Amino acid sequence: MSIRALFSKKTTALDVAADIKNQLSGFNVKMIVYFASADIYKHDEISAAMQSAFPDSIVFGCTSHAELYRGETKSGTVTAMAFSQETISDVKVEVFENLSAGIDVDPVFQSFDAYFKTPMATVDYKKYGGIILVDGLSMKEEEVMDKIGTRSHIVFIGGSASDNLKFDKTYVFANGKSYTDAALIAVFKAENGVDFIKTQSVDVTDTGLTITKAIPEKRAVVEFDNKPAAVRYAEALGVERSEIDSMFFANPVGLVIDSDVYIRNCQRTDGDTMIFYCSMMEDMDLKLCKIRDILPDTRAAVEKKKKELAGISGIIDFRCAFRTIQLENDGNIDRYADIFNSIEAVGFSTYGEEIHGHMNQTSTMIVFK
Repeated sequence: MSIRALFSKKTTALDVAADIKNQLSGFNVKMIVYFASADIYKHDEISAAMQSAFPDSIVFGCTSHAELYRGETKSGTVTAMAFSQETISDVKVEVFENLSAGIDVDPVFQSFDAYFKTPMATVDYKKYGGIILVDGLSMKEEEVMDKIGTRSHIVFIGGSASDNLKFDKTYVFANGKSYTDAALIAVFKAENGVDFIKTQSVDVTDTGLTITKAIPEKRAVVEFDNKPAAVRYAEALGVERSEIDSMFFANPVGLVIDSDVYIRNCQRTDGDTMIFYCSMMEDMDLKLCKIRDILPDTRAAVEKKKKELAGISGIIDFRCAFRTIQLENDGNIDRYADIFNSIEAVGFSTYGEEIHGHMNQTSTMIVFK
């Protein structure tokens, strides 16, 4: 087996690293991706301990909560996926620091181009994959994704680091260090090929909402259809303005592109302005959506990919924290795990998901053949 999913419930960073190293005894580790509970582990200690345990491997990850192991939702753990040389023949990690001061992707992609001896703009996206992990409180996911999209033919998939809905501090880990106000991107060569799954569980209604006034840097919508945003949203739902604050979770909005849906979820209101978890731009045409059962869509997506690839060796599941809440509310946490129990799979509950952009209430998954 060239891909291994693991988890540890040890309570100190050193013990976690030792436990994972022990579980991987005899396994030739080329790359490890891991997700560490922000409630349990100090960010600097876990990054240093994991790199120290695997000094000859590429090791990276981020803070997390509700970590995933073979679909099971864990609490207060580190989940990890280890890859051997037979699956990941090469990998390079770069970190964008100080996102708030500006994002220049050119030096990073020049580094990738030189390292892999081929331009990232022309590589085979079926052989080369990208992982992106972002400080989940940076509000810079869209800008990072937009800029790396101009420099690469690779599909970058990932999530925003989380901290158990405290919204205090989130970190990404690389090189034995921890970084906030930062994004980490990894480019890897997958010897057996790489693919992806994007799945969201909503019904798209016929009700449209066009953003006519916005503050993009604050992810704020001031007006829909030339009306105060909260007033128009309430009108679209057919409820009073005073009722909407409890309805955002079940009634997100979606950007529909070629029948695919990119979900945006409202965080809160500020007067009649609506603050979202994703950037909202003026003239963006959205559709009101209604959430539905996650299980059928996820099961169908995984089974379809199994057939397409004639089997799956591993999955990294970046599952929105809102989907975790929905599964818990619906009593479907264990049923979700059943979908993945025969697959080497890990993941975590994110503050947003990345694939061709930044979105909410979605699962983005990296799939290894």
